[in-house]
Amino acid sequence: MDGEEATQATPLNVLIVDDEPLTAQAHASYVDRLPGFRTVAVAGTASAALLAVRASAHGDTERIDVVLLDINMPDATGIDVARRLRAEGHDVDIIAVTAVREAATVKQAVSLGIAHYLLKPFTFQTFAEKLEALREYRAGLFDHVVSSQDEVDQTLASLRQSTPQASLPKGLTSETLASVISALRSLEAGTGISAKELSEQLALSRVTARRYLEHLVDTSAADRTPRYGTPGRPELEYRLA
Repeated sequence: MDGEEATQATPLNVLIVDDEPLTAQAHASYVDRLPGFRTVAVAGTASAALLAVRASAHGDTERIDVVLLDINMPDATGIDVARRLRAEGHDVDIIAVTAVREAATVKQAVSLGIAHYLLKPFTFQTFAEKLEALREYRAGLFDHVVSSQDEVDQTLASLRQSTPQASLPKGLTSETLASVISALRSLEAGTGISAKELSEQLALSRVTARRYLEHLVDTSAADRTPRYGTPGRPELEYRLA
């Protein structure tokens, strides 16, 4: 199994840090809707967040790969948490999820290596794009030695890219396209999905599912191949290119 396949096969474990229980619950539900991610812990304070990451690093609890970190908390700021984690040598990826818009705070977040700064309120589509970009970035660095400056630049650029959705044909929406891409990304290596299977999975009509799949093929984001072994004409199946 190569690095990218290993990354896709193993979900990224997420720690939600927010002092508002309903907000934390909402973020956890967003995470668990995304293939390849799962919520493993929720912390309501800065001190609880630090304890959770430390316990994970010591092997006392499940591994934590990503921290969704609120900035304003009762006992310390998210910036304080990030600074402490970096000082202790923890290399978990951090995404700030906050309503704080001060430029100084954003600058501090960048200096501490926070991968994304996601402003509340946001849509599920925006949330999904940030996490998918992070996963692509991690896949590019998984057990791999870069061979050129261009490869370094492309890997770093992948962290800032959003889900492909430019120039959508009439009748297609970026939110549904993101769901289709997530469904394709969740496939096991070497497998594909038919328009019928996708329509059932996403509650779309078969015609609509095929339109999205064909759009991805037309934009070279997906491949289309015949699926043999079924009665009648071969069924077409799709997978990410």
